Amino acid sequence: MGCLIVRRARFSAAHRYWLPELSEAQNRARFGPTTRIHGHNYVLFVSMLGPVDDYGMVLNLSDVKHVIKREVTAQLDTNLLNEAWPELAEALPTTEHLARVIFGRLKPHLPVVRVQLFESDDLWAEYQGEGMQAYLTISEHFAAAHRLALDSLSLEENTKIYGLCARPNGHGHNYHVEITVKGEVDGRTGMLVDLVALQQILKDKVLLPFDHTFLNKDVPYFAGVVPTAENIALHIRDLLEEPVRSLGATLHKVRLIESPNNSVEVYTESYAPLVG
Repeated sequence: MGCLIVRRARFSAAHRYWLPELSEAQNRARFGPTTRIHGHNYVLFVSMLGPVDDYGMVLNLSDVKHVIKREVTAQLDTNLLNEAWPELAEALPTTEHLARVIFGRLKPHLPVVRVQLFESDDLWAEYQGEGMQAYLTISEHFAAAHRLALDSLSLEENTKIYGLCARPNGHGHNYHVEITVKGEVDGRTGMLVDLVALQQILKDKVLLPFDHTFLNKDVPYFAGVVPTAENIALHIRDLLEEPVRSLGATLHKVRLIESPNNSVEVYTESYAPLVG
C-alpha cells in the first residue's frame, strides 16, 4: 500500500509521421496530412507511488518538478520530436509511443507507475510500464434525448423511481463519450491501432446512430431497455468491442459523461484500480 501522487507538466513540440522505407505516395496513403510537420501543446501527467515519509510527503514535489523538466520537458519543448531522442527516430513519435518513452526516461529517477500524455482534449495515451502495451483514448460527443421509464409502470410509479426524468416527453443531454483501447505499440510505426479507423468506427457505430435522436424511439435497442447513462455506456461497449478487435486492439473502457455532475465508466474486463 502506498500513496499515489501526480505531477502535471507541459511542453510544445512538433512531429510528423513519415517512414523513409516507404515512398512519398505510400506515406501519404498511410498517414494522410500527418505526413506534414505539425505541432501540439502536450500536457503530461506523471503518477508516482510510494510511502508517506515523516515530512508528510511521498516525494518533494519541487524535486519532482526539476527531474521532469531536466529529463523530459526541457529536451522536448519547441523541438521536432522525430529528432529529439533516438527512441523517437526508431519508431514514429505517436502519442502512445511518446508516453512509453517518457515513462522509460523517468523510471530511473522517480517511482513512476503511470504516464498520461494528452496530445489534445480529444486524444491521449497512457502507459503503465507493461512492456509494449499502452492505452489510447479518443473522445467525441453527441446530442440526444431520452426518457427514463418502464412501460410496465404508471407515470406515478416511474416518477418515484426516476424523478423528473420520467416526464412523458423526455429531455436531452450533450453526451461526451470517451473510448479507451489497449494494445501493443508497434516497434516501427509507434501505433497500437489505426487512429483514423478507430475514429471511423466510433462515428459509424455510435455517433451517427445516436446523434440528434430520441433514444427511446429512434434507437431500436432502447425500445426495450431504459436508456440510463449506465445502459447507454454498456450498449456502446457492446457495439464497439468486436469492431475494435478487428483493428488488432482491445476495447478497454467506455466512459460516458451525461452532464458535469454525472458520468459512468464500463470496462470489458473486471475493474482493477491502478494501485491496491
